[in-house]
Amino acid sequence: MREIGQKEARRAIWEGCKLAWFVYTPMCGTCTAARRMLEVAEHLLPRGTVVQSNINYIPELVQDYRISSVPALLLFNGQNEYPEIIYKMESVEHLLNRIRSVMK
Repeated sequence: MREIGQKEARRAIWEGCKLAWFVYTPMCGTCTAARRMLEVAEHLLPRGTVVQSNINYIPELVQDYRISSVPALLLFNGQNEYPEIIYKMESVEHLLNRIRSVMK
């Protein structure tokens, strides 16, 4: 997963990229487990679909999208709409299905 900052995230969203954006904190054990699941899922998705950001470096976007906890996976369908936000990382299969449903 490629790390992106606030500016790059805004640009991708504005340009209408279909995107699965993982938001985490470095010292979060649940975030680490979620990242591992996403890394497995990422191998079955088009390159560049899944990106990540440390929540500490994107404060404006946290407010804009009302991210209430981490780990969080924001799914953008490419139409500049408010993203679907997933907080419960159930399984690789579940994450893969949710991401694919947005990438259609």
